[in-house]
Amino acid sequence: MLTDKPRRDRSADPAEAPVSGGLVGIAGRLAAWSHKGDAGAPGSVKIALWQGFVASMLMLLGSIGVGWLAKSSTLIRVPVFIAARTTPVGVITCTVLLCFGALLLVRSWLRLAQRIGSWDRSARPVLFKALLLWGLPLMLALPLFSRDLYAYIGQGRLMSQGLNPYTNGISALNNYYQLGPDTLWTEAPTPYGPLFLWIEQFAVWVGFGIPEISLLTFRLAAGAGVVLLAVFVPKLAALHGVNPERALWLTVLNPVLLINFVASAHNDSLMLGLVVAGVYFAATGKPLVGIVLITASIAIKPITLIALPFVGLLWAGSGAGWRRKFTCWGATLVLSMGLLWIAGAVNGLGFGWVAALRTSSTVWIWYAPIGSLGAILGFFTDLFGGAGEAATSVVHLIGTVLSVLAVLWLAFRGTTGPNFSTTILRRMAWAFAAVVLLAPMIQPWYMVWLLVFFGLTGIKENWQLRMVLFLTAFFVLVALTDQLSVFQWIPIGVVRAVAIVVGVSFALYMVFIDRKTRVLFLRPVDLP
Repeated sequence: MLTDKPRRDRSADPAEAPVSGGLVGIAGRLAAWSHKGDAGAPGSVKIALWQGFVASMLMLLGSIGVGWLAKSSTLIRVPVFIAARTTPVGVITCTVLLCFGALLLVRSWLRLAQRIGSWDRSARPVLFKALLLWGLPLMLALPLFSRDLYAYIGQGRLMSQGLNPYTNGISALNNYYQLGPDTLWTEAPTPYGPLFLWIEQFAVWVGFGIPEISLLTFRLAAGAGVVLLAVFVPKLAALHGVNPERALWLTVLNPVLLINFVASAHNDSLMLGLVVAGVYFAATGKPLVGIVLITASIAIKPITLIALPFVGLLWAGSGAGWRRKFTCWGATLVLSMGLLWIAGAVNGLGFGWVAALRTSSTVWIWYAPIGSLGAILGFFTDLFGGAGEAATSVVHLIGTVLSVLAVLWLAFRGTTGPNFSTTILRRMAWAFAAVVLLAPMIQPWYMVWLLVFFGLTGIKENWQLRMVLFLTAFFVLVALTDQLSVFQWIPIGVVRAVAIVVGVSFALYMVFIDRKTRVLFLRPVDLP
C-alpha cells in the first residue's frame, strides 16, 4: 500500500549511498500515479509514442524559422525558409511550434513511463521505438539551441588548410563569418581531442563546401553516441543491480539528452557513449578494451580524463593493496597517454589540446554557483574601486582547485566489499559532479553526463527522481530561451518573450494543473 510518507535516506556518505535498489520501484510508483485503467494498456503506450513523435515533428518545423543556418546557406533562398525566417509572423509561429513541441516531448516522456506497464525485457522494444520515433525528426532539423556545429565545420576547415586549431581560431579562415559560428570560437583555440579533429576534417571533406552535408556527418557521429548509450546503459545498469529498462528510459530517452545530443548534435554524445562503453568493459574484466574506448572518448573531449583513475581501480579489483592500485593506475595512464601521443604524432599537433582546455573557462552562467559567486564578487569589487575581473578569476580558480581535490579524494579512498564496482562507478559520478558544479559554466548537456553516470548505479524513487524531473524541465526551458537564430530586423526581445511565455506556461501546466503529470512532480508517494 502506498503512503504519503517519503522514505528516508539512511546513508551517511553521499558518495557511497546504498544504490542496489536504485530504480527498483519506479515502475510501481509511475503506474500508481497514473489513473486507473491507463497504465500498461497497449493503446495508451502508442499514444505516448506518437505524441512524442508529433512533439519532435513540431520541433523540426520550428527549426525552419529559428534553427541555425550558415550565413552562406542556399536554403535561405527557398520560399518556405524565406517566409519562416524573414517575417515576424513566421519567426514567432516557428518559435511557438518549437517551444510547444519541446515541452510536449517532456510530457510524452513522462506519460510513456506511466503507461509502459511491465518494466521487463518486453518493454525494451517499446523504448527503442520511442527513441527512433522521437529522435529521427530531430536528426533532420536545423541545428537547434546551439551553433557549435558551425564551429566544428570551421575547425575542420582549419585542419583541411593545414592550420593548427590549437593555436588558431576560426577567424584565421577567409570568409569565416559566412559560417556563422558563435563569436566565442572565432578567436579561441579548439579544446577538442585529435579524434574529433579528424571527424571535423572528414565532415568538411565529404561536404564539398556545402555546410548542410557537413552537418549531416556530425549528426551521424552524435547519433552513433546515442546508439552506444542505448546499448551500454542497460548493460551497465543490469550489472549494478539497476533495472535496465528504467535506466534506458530515465537517461537515453530523457528530452534533455535528445535535444542536446540529437537536435544540437554536440560532440558530448559520442564522448559519453564511448566512456560508458569503456566503463562497461572495464567493469566486466576487460580493462584494456575499456581503456582504449575511454581514450577514444578523451580524444573527443578531454574532460573524460576524469574516468581514468576509476577505471584503474576497476582493473585493480576489490581489496587491492596500494601497490597494485598504483601499478594499475600507472599502466592505465601510460596506455592512454601512449595512444594519445600516437594520435598527436599522426596529426602533427601533439598534445596541443592541453593548452586549449581553458577556452571555455572564460565564460560563466547565472545558474552555476561558482559563476554567480564570481560575478557578484567581481561586481562589488569593481563597485568599491578594486579589480573586479581579478576577483572573479580567483573565485573560478578556487572552484577549479576544489574540483581537482574532490576527484583525488574520491579516487584515493579505500574501497572493498561485494558492491565494489557499484561504489567505484558512483564515486566516478560524484567526481564528474564536482567538476561540473564547481565550474563557472554549466551547459544544459552537462546534466546528461551526470544523469547517465548516476543513473547507472541507481536514482532512488524518492526526492532524487523528482529532482531529475524538475531538472529536465528546467534545462529544456533554458535551451528554449537561450539561442534562437533570428535576423537583426526581427525584435529578438519579443521572440524570446514568446519562447519564455510558451515554455514556462506549458511547464507550469505539467507541474501544477495536468492531472496526469502533476503527481510526478509534487506528490511524495513512497513504496511500502
